[in-house]
Parts: sequence; structure tokens; C-alpha cells
Amino acid sequence: MEYRDAGVDISAAEEAKARIKALARGTFNASVLSEIGSFGGMFRPDLRRYEDPVLVASTDGVGTKIQVAIAAGVHDTVGYDIVAHCVNDILVQGASPLFFLDYIALGKMDPGRVEQIVSGVVRGCAEFACPLIGGETAEMPGTYAPGDYDLAGFIVGIVDKSRALTGASVQDGDVLVGLPSAGLHTNGYTLARKVLFEVMGLRVDTRVPELGATVGEALLAPHRAYLGALEPLVERKKIRALAHITGGGFPGNIPRVLPAGLGARIGKSSWRVPPLFRLIEKGGGISEDEMFRTFNMGIGMVVVVAPGDLHEVEHSLERRGEASFVIGSVVAGSGVAFE
Repeated sequence: MEYRDAGVDISAAEEAKARIKALARGTFNASVLSEIGSFGGMFRPDLRRYEDPVLVASTDGVGTKIQVAIAAGVHDTVGYDIVAHCVNDILVQGASPLFFLDYIALGKMDPGRVEQIVSGVVRGCAEFACPLIGGETAEMPGTYAPGDYDLAGFIVGIVDKSRALTGASVQDGDVLVGLPSAGLHTNGYTLARKVLFEVMGLRVDTRVPELGATVGEALLAPHRAYLGALEPLVERKKIRALAHITGGGFPGNIPRVLPAGLGARIGKSSWRVPPLFRLIEKGGGISEDEMFRTFNMGIGMVVVVAPGDLHEVEHSLERRGEASFVIGSVVAGSGVAFE
């Protein structure tokens, strides 16, 4: 017997790695000291602009959004999603990305599909100046079905300790500014798929007038990253905290960046919830509380700002083409209250 008889095709894996290598090299900068295919990625950061540099690391996946990508036959968007998600996660602590690694596991090695996935990763890495310096592609028959795959990302960033966002400076009366999402981003897809596909009987190619798109197009809208809009404000110390609205929605994420004894009050009418969320809410008979606990409801990032800095923050965001909404305030107490 050969390894291929057990379900693992080494030749296909080598072809996939060759395609990845060609794509990833386009994201390299002068700090990258190794090639794709090494046992480890080597990176020498330029620390001259930092007084007291701190590394910030994060890892995440795109969840069952992958099942929508598989059904639609579109695989480059989830690659971009994982980079954007990870960039946002370290941005919450004030960090800018240094480098990225990916992990792709498949039931059956498909070099073309792997190339599509990695092309999305590369597009995100290039946009956020974050070299893709390594990763892993694993063929795992028996763990994944032949057409299935999973995707995860690992990011390392850097921030000067004096500019790191810890939430310690947040005070009662601070303003909460919301930045719009592009859709579900990478959370809540298990519930969304159950409602849209099983309960409502829609398909990825069903065009829904109120969405102005097919269901697949709406669900695969890319996860937005807010680095370009927020990095200048972090450097000028105009932001007291950031909350990336991912799994757990508003109640699960905003309290993570607030000091003990402080909570948040959110005005639900402060922004227009996009039609996709209302379609899911109505189609599944889901309570509004559950919607806000599961989805981002159209707000991808919450910025905590001192009242005296609000005008400057709004002006800076506007100059960079970023929409924003004042959605609430920090209050004494705990948790998130809606009104």
C-alpha cells in the first residue's frame, strides 16, 4: 500500500505548497528572513520606532461560514476574512500586525481550492502589510469529509507599551462610537444557516430583494478590518478602549474591555440595523435580545472615547472615509443595558 491508498495524496500536497509559496512571497517585506516551506518562519522586526515594544498575538477561525463558502463554491473570501478578523483582534489592544500564519485542514487535498483560500489570505495580508511567513496544510480523511475543510489564522503584532489599550483609562461618561460591519463577519453562521436554509428554505443562489443580493453573496460579505481608520487615533492616544464585536455580540464583548464597576448603555435606535439581520430575526422568530447576543447587528467595532475627544475622533474617521455612530455611553455598573 501507499499513503495515497489510505486517503493522503503527497503529490497533491506538494503541488498545493508550491502554489502557496508563489502567492505568499508577494506579501514579504525586508523583515522576512525565511521562505515558505521552512520548518519555522523567521522574522526580524524593525524596533527602532518603539521605545518599549510589546508583542500581541491572537489566533482564530472563520467558523461555519466555511459551509456557506463550500455551498457557493467561493473560497477566497474566507481567506480574507481570517486575516481581517485577526487584525481586528490585536488592534483592540492597540497593536499593528507584524506577520501572519495560516492553517488549512481538508478531507481531500485539492490544490486549486487551497490556492483560492490562500489567495484570499494573501489579499488580506497585502492590504494590512502583514507578511504570510508560514502555515500548515493538512489532508485529514476520516476527520473531514472529502469536500470539507477548516481554516484558522495566527497573527503577531506589536505596540509600544505606552500606547497599548488595556481599558484601564475608561471612565464613567465616556462615549461609545460604533463602526459599521459589512454583514455577519465571521460569527453566528450556525444560527444564520439554520434559519435561512433549513427554516426558510432559501439557497445560496436565492436572490432576496431586501438584501439586493443572493443569500450567498450577503453571507459571504467580507469581514471588515478597521486598522487604517483607527491606527492614527491609537497613535495619538485618542482612544481609551476598543471592542471587536464577534462571538457573543454586544453583551459578550464590550464588558471585556471595561474596568470593574463600569458597564455600557446602548441605544438600539442609534444606527440602522442592516436588512440581513432583520431577515434572520423574523425568519427564525428570534428574540431581539438573542440577536444582540449572537450577531454584531451592523456594528463591527466599538470605540470608547473621552467626551472631549469625540469631535476629533469623528473628524478623523470621516477623513478616512469611515462612517461612525454614537451608540451609547459608559456607565457605572456592569454588563450591557439596551434602551
